[in-house]
This record gives sequence, C-alpha cells and structure tokens, in this order.
Amino acid sequence: PFTGAELLRSPFERYIFHVRASYYDETEKIVEQVVSIGGKNIAVFYQNDSYGQAGLKGVQIAMQKRGLKISALGTVERNTAKVEQAVKTINAAKPDAVVMISAYTSIAEFVRQMQKAGSTATFYNVSFVGSKALADALGKDGVGVAISQVVPFPWGLAVPVVREYQRLSAKDGHTDYDFGAMEGFLVAKVFVEGLERAGRNLTREGFIDAMERMRDVDLGGFYVGYSPTNHAGSKFVDLTII
Repeated sequence: PFTGAELLRSPFERYIFHVRASYYDETEKIVEQVVSIGGKNIAVFYQNDSYGQAGLKGVQIAMQKRGLKISALGTVERNTAKVEQAVKTINAAKPDAVVMISAYTSIAEFVRQMQKAGSTATFYNVSFVGSKALADALGKDGVGVAISQVVPFPWGLAVPVVREYQRLSAKDGHTDYDFGAMEGFLVAKVFVEGLERAGRNLTREGFIDAMERMRDVDLGGFYVGYSPTNHAGSKFVDLTII
C-alpha cells in the first residue's frame, strides 16, 4: 500500500505487508530535526480527513515524547485550497516550524499565504505530498520547504539499489526519476524476493510464510525485515529540501 497510515498497520493484519515507513516514523523524524536545531514552537496544518489525522497523531506522539505541545492547529477540507483561517490561526502563534499533512495544492497555497503574512517558519511535509508536484506548484516560493522521504534519493549514486533503479529505468528510456517510481521499484524487489523464497510450489499461505521469514534483507543499501508479528518492513526516513 502507498500509504503510511496507521489504519492499515494497526491492528496487525496477516495479509498486508508494508515496505514504506509509517507517517508516525516520518513525523518523528521531522520533530527530531526541528528540536535538534533549537525549535520548540511547532504548529500543524492538516487535511481534515483520516490522512491528515494520522499525520497529526504522529506529531502529537513525537511532541509528547519530548514534553512539548503543539502550539497551533489549522485545517483544510479535502480537495479545496481554502486556507485563510488556518493561516490566521497558525501565523498568530509565530511558530518556528509548521508540519503539513495535506495535498500539494492546499499546501502550496498555505505556504504562499503564510509567507505573505510575514511568517519566518520552516515548512515540513510528509512524503505522501508528492515532492515534484509540490516543488512545481510552489516554484520560487518553494525554496527551503522540506519533505520527509521513505526511500533513498532517486538521483543519487551512493546507494546500490538506486543505481540499479536508474540503470533499468534508463534501459526502458525513462530518465525522469522520482520518489514514487523509486518506491515502486523497491516494492517490486521485496515482492519478487518473497516469491523466490516461497519456491516453486507457490501458494498464498506459503508466500506469506516466506515473507515472514525475511529478516534484515539487504536490497542494495535499503533493508527490509518481516516476522509473523511485524509486517512493517522499513523505518527508513530521510529529509530533503527544495
């Protein structure tokens, strides 16, 4: 599943396997980053649905762990860009950072209006926003906006599995690399690894059993691991910036 939502992770489900880290993992990394550079005043702008609520809960957990409270909350309805009230509420709190869990269109509008209102906050997104779409929507206003990622940087050369992804993509004439395709490539590798371990007499239960025996598997610098009680394969989170 292309989601970090807790809804599909808890309670545990035998027939769902996750490759990407959860939204809780992503928001923990973001809060850790903000606090490490001296920020304590953190606000949250989120889409008013289960996706937004999952991200908000993740920020709350990360803040509570550090004895901190969210300074302001602002919401936007799904498929709209009506952010005026959220801008007013959040800007009044003069946050050091704003964690944003929404679609790229409403986030772009929110960032622009916050900047226009004189905010000096740093803006952070979770990976689901779509990095390229957000960067394109923000244009020159996007400089300095951060996005957490759950896969290695697709344009890098340091990680072996990224080089493999680039080589095979280029072979098919695709050189416009992106995070979504990188994730799809890793998911395919995990699936094929499970099939190979299940052997020739493939059954549904045999495949699940084989997946659950995959402990700390190296896909080329990106590691996944499963067990009969844990189907969250990776906790990898990296931070990127426009």
